[in-house]
Amino acid sequence: MAQTSLTIETQGQGLYEFTGEAAAFVARESADEGLLTVFVRHTSCSLIIQENADPGVQRDLKAFFARLAPPADDPSMGWIVHRSEGRDDMPAHIKAALTQTSLGIPVANGRMLLGTWQGIYLFEHRDSPHRRQIVLHMGG
Repeated sequence: MAQTSLTIETQGQGLYEFTGEAAAFVARESADEGLLTVFVRHTSCSLIIQENADPGVQRDLKAFFARLAPPADDPSMGWIVHRSEGRDDMPAHIKAALTQTSLGIPVANGRMLLGTWQGIYLFEHRDSPHRRQIVLHMGG
């Protein structure tokens, strides 16, 4: 078993791919078989596995989640109580609750068994830049 951490500097809402960094960690561990666990240590961003070929997918996902949970000052969000950290904070928590903070990816022959067009992304839900910590854990 092995573990490491990554820091991803975000520049606001969007998807930040780190498939390459995860693949490099798995390759360094030379595991024949196992499970890579990816965990983000925050409550206002999340992790997703998504298509990494067409940037339109990322644009559409971002637009969908913006419609699903608009900023707290939008009239449709008048029910929100938690507003102390800005208009994007509670919507970010909602988006994170609907996605994932942890992913499990099978590994064989020293490689993640992702599909052809799959990439691993940090999904930033806040407007301002953040330093996000991600833990990678390789288990047998």
